[in-house]
Amino acid sequence: MIGSTLDATRAELALLVLYLNKAEARDKICRAIQYGSKFLSGGKPGTAQNVDKTTSLARKVFRLLKFVNGLNALISPPSPGSPLPFILLGKSKNALLSTFLFLDQIVWASRTGIYKNKERAELLGRIALYCWLGSSACATLIELGELGRISAAMKKLEKELKQDDKYKDERYRTKLKQSNQRLLSLIKASMDIVVAVGLLQLAPKKITPRVTGGFGFITSLISCYQLLPAPAREKKA
Repeated sequence: MIGSTLDATRAELALLVLYLNKAEARDKICRAIQYGSKFLSGGKPGTAQNVDKTTSLARKVFRLLKFVNGLNALISPPSPGSPLPFILLGKSKNALLSTFLFLDQIVWASRTGIYKNKERAELLGRIALYCWLGSSACATLIELGELGRISAAMKKLEKELKQDDKYKDERYRTKLKQSNQRLLSLIKASMDIVVAVGLLQLAPKKITPRVTGGFGFITSLISCYQLLPAPAREKKA
């Protein structure tokens, strides 16, 4: 009994170590801390705001040269059978995200004192946020389209199966799992649009620092969940 408990504990710890060894996972955990602090501070000076600012700066180190990933996705061939509008949206998303990550490194260099032109760095920082806003908008449209395609495929399967239990069919269960994953990604992408608008202060009266922090914290938790190793996600579900 004790041995089996220890084995289960070791397996869980191994998954946790595997998870924490991912730079992306550590970045998203820091993101949750950053936006959680922004929510608590509400834009007012204090400990929470200091945590928000220092964590934001620390996250930029995690993202050094990360724009290369976006460039790689940009030049990679699209998935077979993808409609042209989806391909164009996907490439636009990758291009905008790569630009955001590249410009964000200049912002980091400015905050650390390496890059001396603060005015230009602030301008590039705003351009970077607009790129992230555009990338999130593209991601939202992609997820909406993919959900529509999956829904159509599921309806077609339901007609084929007729009176049979659709949940016993492997194809239907796979489509249902894909639908749930896409829906979660849609929620995250659409909420990130609100976060970007808040950071850009395009609607300061409606999207306050507290709203921005709250939405950012939720999308960070979604990202943390999506990065979980497969066995842990299945147990959690």
